Amino acid sequence: MTDRDRGVVYEVNLDVETAAIDAFRAWLHAHVAEIRALPGFLGAQVFDVVDPEPAGDRVALCVQYRLRDTAALEDYLREHAPRMRADGLARFGGRFVASRRVMAVSPPAGD
Repeated sequence: MTDRDRGVVYEVNLDVETAAIDAFRAWLHAHVAEIRALPGFLGAQVFDVVDPEPAGDRVALCVQYRLRDTAALEDYLREHAPRMRADGLARFGGRFVASRRVMAVSPPAGD
């Protein structure tokens, strides 16, 4: 099994101004549902980050998307991500910061 064939987790960490969190959460859940409907996405979960604790005027969220493989992620990043990221920036501007990472499912020992 190659790295490209293993399942992938695409993680987005969000640091949001407390004053914007209600509107941001409403938008985020619709945004996640739209992404989950794309080919190659198997599921997603939104988490409130509790440790490390965010600054007093911030809320930290983490979204983890499960994808079929690296090719599905590459398709999303090429075909959909620019438009979807621009939507969040247009709505919330500098009221949030996002960072991302990609993780591949680790193969069992001996593979």
